Amino acid sequence: MQKSRPTQNKRARERARQEKAQQKAARRIESKERKSLVPEASGGEDPDIAGIVPGPQPHPWGDEFPAEVEVEEKEEV
Repeated sequence: MQKSRPTQNKRARERARQEKAQQKAARRIESKERKSLVPEASGGEDPDIAGIVPGPQPHPWGDEFPAEVEVEEKEEV
């Protein structure tokens, strides 16, 4: 029977852990550089809400009922 070599196994595990930590550090640096290269939206404004004016918004489907129908309903009540 062959005996296992705990010292060698431990060294191999430690080497693997150090390599993994170095790769992770390299990915973090690369990610930070990539994020720093991305240009900000003009004025820091969110592009999804760019151009929206605060306050009442126009009805998205326009006027469903003409003004004449609304006046007639008010007179009947």
